Amino acid sequence: MADEALTVTKKGLEGVVVAQTQLSRIDGQRGELFYHGMNIHDLAESATFEEVAYLLWYGRLPARAELDEFKTRLATHRKMPPPLKMMLPNFPKQATPMEVLRTAIAALSMFDPTANEIKSREGNLDKAMRLTAVFPTILAAFDRARDGLEPIDPDPELGHAANFLYMLHGVKPDRDSVRALDTYLVLLAEHGMNASTFSARVTASTLGDLYSGVVSALGTLKGPLHGGANQAVMEMLEEIGEVENVKAYVRQALDSQQRIMGIGHRVYKTEDPRVRHLRRLSAVLSIEVCEPKWHIISLRVEEVALPVLSKKDLFTNVDFYSASVLHCLGIPTDMFTPMFAVARIVGWTAHILEQYADNRLIRPRAEYVGPQNVEWVPLEER
Repeated sequence: MADEALTVTKKGLEGVVVAQTQLSRIDGQRGELFYHGMNIHDLAESATFEEVAYLLWYGRLPARAELDEFKTRLATHRKMPPPLKMMLPNFPKQATPMEVLRTAIAALSMFDPTANEIKSREGNLDKAMRLTAVFPTILAAFDRARDGLEPIDPDPELGHAANFLYMLHGVKPDRDSVRALDTYLVLLAEHGMNASTFSARVTASTLGDLYSGVVSALGTLKGPLHGGANQAVMEMLEEIGEVENVKAYVRQALDSQQRIMGIGHRVYKTEDPRVRHLRRLSAVLSIEVCEPKWHIISLRVEEVALPVLSKKDLFTNVDFYSASVLHCLGIPTDMFTPMFAVARIVGWTAHILEQYADNRLIRPRAEYVGPQNVEWVPLEER
């Protein structure tokens, strides 16, 4: 009878509340997102990524002196340990950036003598800063290594977004590109109990170390149903190729009940609030930085697809315009999902800290639906 009382099953845990959090609030019906009570629109228009990281880790925005100190501390953590730096050119050529990032972070923990110390909040915050700072360094170094180029050392005078673009391309980025990437990172820094955040909290609930929690999240994000949609959007845009091909492509996809990548969300039943800002950034970059057709194709896909899909509560999500924004910034398509991680590392680590602060082992049950009372058959009689 005890087991029968536990047979309320929600596939995918849809609608099931598994934790309390102060980090973000999402209203899927109204299309609203808040970080620590602050509207995402205000943050996207005014905040830097460093300010949002501080907000999520400390629960408030920093004063100027606090922000200056915070940025300095982040910058000191950007360099990789030399042995880890030497590993990157030796990874197999077929290695994907997500595999490299996941492996590098797992290895990074071995160079931190305090990796297994989880009781100190300040110590865990330092680890969170180290991970946030080094993610871009790892990705930029690997991308250059696979092109036969030497890595570029981080510049402590540059902000988080500008430094990544500098390490990736070898030139100081323009203002529009820096602001676009900074806003992208702000918009994707945190988003409630998504799959990767949940896996990070599960690991933290075992009192696993912070690095292990982040590696769990990276492994979860690598799955195409969670982190791969932004890359899939760019591949869709490239397949369409030209604006005049959009209508036929969308109609064929709808007629065959294929998904239009970047449209539809598990939580939002209206337009994802982050889309407004990414659509604007895509437009700016298409004029100032790169070929405009990717933005125009994106607009046309929305125009053709949404009159049909909106009737099913399917609207544009954060991945849709992320694709053209990242492409215009010169980021390789197979690095789009790792770029998601460059932003979300702040949210993951904030959730791990929250889990440590009020921990209970996350240990759900499963409803057994297999055969009952099966009799043992001796080996000779099978």
